[in-house]
Parts: sequence; structure tokens; C-alpha cells
Amino acid sequence: MASLCLNSLPVPPPPSHPRKLIETSSPIISANNYCTAASLKPIVVSGNPPTFVSAPGRRIIAVGDLHGDLDQARSALEMAGVLSSDGQDLWTGGETVLIQLGDILDRGEDEIAILSLLRSLDIQAKAKGGAVFQVNGNHETMNVEGDFRYVDSGAFDECTDFLEYMDDFKDDWEEAFVGWIDVSERWKEVRKMSSSYWGPWNLVKGQKGVIARSNLFRPGGPLACELAQHAVVLKVNDWVFCHGGLLPHHVAYGIERMNTEVSCWMRGLRKSDISPKIPFIALRGYDSVVWNRLYSRDISVLEDYQINQVHSILEETLQAIGAKAMVVGHTPQAAGVNCKYNCSIWCVDVGMSRGVLNSRPEVLEIVDNKARVIRRNKRDKYSEFQAVEYT
Repeated sequence: MASLCLNSLPVPPPPSHPRKLIETSSPIISANNYCTAASLKPIVVSGNPPTFVSAPGRRIIAVGDLHGDLDQARSALEMAGVLSSDGQDLWTGGETVLIQLGDILDRGEDEIAILSLLRSLDIQAKAKGGAVFQVNGNHETMNVEGDFRYVDSGAFDECTDFLEYMDDFKDDWEEAFVGWIDVSERWKEVRKMSSSYWGPWNLVKGQKGVIARSNLFRPGGPLACELAQHAVVLKVNDWVFCHGGLLPHHVAYGIERMNTEVSCWMRGLRKSDISPKIPFIALRGYDSVVWNRLYSRDISVLEDYQINQVHSILEETLQAIGAKAMVVGHTPQAAGVNCKYNCSIWCVDVGMSRGVLNSRPEVLEIVDNKARVIRRNKRDKYSEFQAVEYT
């Protein structure tokens, strides 16, 4: 099992071909231009929840933490070329593979709406030869545990509205959940216009919200079971995606095993009368998959020997899992989406939610093993930064 102590690890040799991040001026190309249905092989998914994905020739888009901000989420997806800009929430990505890196929950009021949007887009994407994947972050697991410390008051209200809305659908969860994105704004407006709405100071309303959220997110609850369909570690082609960071001992434990254990816990499955235990290696502790910040912290505060030792851990992990690079969220990057350690790690959490930094959305695009950052500049136009090709 690898240790996180940065005093005894070997220093990796310098890379023979350092990868550099350079600014380019080429235009942002439509997602559909990357995809021709006749030429691409089908996407093959292994594991339940999905763990290994073969997506030959696909354009991959990675989006970081969204934290309940539906407007910013839509902005990021539109900028990535996978969501229509006409307000109809239509998939425009063709055969693109979209990956959201977790932390949809907490700090914002439209969490269920974002989950619904991503599910709707996945259904539409599959019909076009694409796909949408999510990985769970620490805020998803916290809510399944019943830790509501970072829940926005409006998110409690959304849970109350959603449960009331569900009454009209009886047992048709799929139709209700996918359809929530189309009606959530209307429910919010009606609620705020109600004479009984006193905002966050309505104690009875607040209690109803906590109860509703507990029922939805408890292990075995409908939204916990929805989250259980997503991995904590996902490998797509030669790239690995997770919320916090993968370490050598995680790989040795088995990423499909971790995904299965987390999924079973979220679904409330048990082998006896004892409640299922929280999978510690994936969800608890500073070095767990969803909490790890080893790769995403500010590299400028580290000494050279520490940088070399973190790089060594990262390269050992990538070699063990057979990946060229890793993509993580979790830690807001004030400088925007960036890569570290010879671009072996990409950090894509830019704190775009108004509940975090309210920064401009940015996304990572991977095409033919070339990675670039897509962002909107001050003139509301797109610009990009591109990394040297991965070989």
C-alpha cells in the first residue's frame, strides 16, 4: 500500500518529452465535426456501475464541480457544444462522451434539476452514439450519510417540491426524474409566490425540507439509488476520471470492487441484519478517492522534492491502471482548468457555482489524445489552451 508521506519516495526521472500548455488561436470546432456515425465503433461499457469504457474515436468533455448551480452548468455544457442554447435542453454533442466529475450536490439550490438534466442528456446522447457519465464526489457521499452541513436552503425546498411532484407519477420513477428538469423552475416560482413562503426563516418549511432530503438521499432512497448508478472511478480509453484522486493502493484494492461497494452502500444493500458499512477506502479519510487533494493542491507551495515525490506517486498510479493521464475535480483552481506534473493530472474544478467562486465556466476537451481547455473570454467568445499530444 502506498504511503502519502513525502519524505521517503524516490524521485522520478525527468520526462523525456515534457508536455507544455500553450495558447492557441484556432477556432472552437463544432462537436458534430468530430463525429461521423459510419466510422466510429460502438461505446462498450464494463462494470456496474460503469468502470471501464471503450469509446473509440470519441471526443471527450470533462466538466468539474457544479454545486447546485443550474445556470452555470448549462453555460458550461453549451460552451462544450453538447447542450442546445435555445433553452430546450437538447443534446447537441453527437457522439461526444461527456463526463461530470462529481459534487453536483450542496452549496446551490438546483441540485436535483442538474441530476435530471444529465440523465436526460444521457438518454439523448445514447441515441446519437454518445454517452454521459458521472462520478460521485465527496458531497454526494456526505448527503447519503445524512451530512447536510453544506445544503443550501433552496435545495431543501427543492427536495420538498420534488417529493410532492413525485406523487403524480406513482411508481414511474424514470419518467418523473427525467422530467423534473422541465418543470423545476415552475415549481420554484410557484413556491416563492406562495403566501406561506417565508424564505429560510420558515421553520416548519425547513423541517419538511430536512425530512424530504433524508427520505430521498438515505441509503436505499430514490436519489441515493440514482447516485448508486455512478462510479467513483471511471476509466475511459487511456484516461482515468475521479473526484479527488486515485492512489496506488486504490488500484491494488480494485477500482471495480470500490465502485461496487460504494454502489451497494448507497442502495442500502446488506448481507445480514447489519447496515452496510461505508466503504472507507473510497469515501473516508484524507487519502480516500473522493477526498484526496494530493494532486490538485497548489503546487507553488511545495518544495522541489515534494513535487518530485507527488509526481512519483502519480506516475506509479497511472502505470498500475494503464492510463496516460488522470482528471480530477474537488479543489477549486483559481487559475482555471490546468494540468500539473508534466500534464499527467488535469484539475477541472474551477469553482463555477455561485456558492463557491462564481467563476467563469471552463471545460476540458480530449480529442485523439490531445487535451485542451475551452473557456469563454470577456468578449463572450471562446478561447482555448492546448496541451502537447499524449503518446
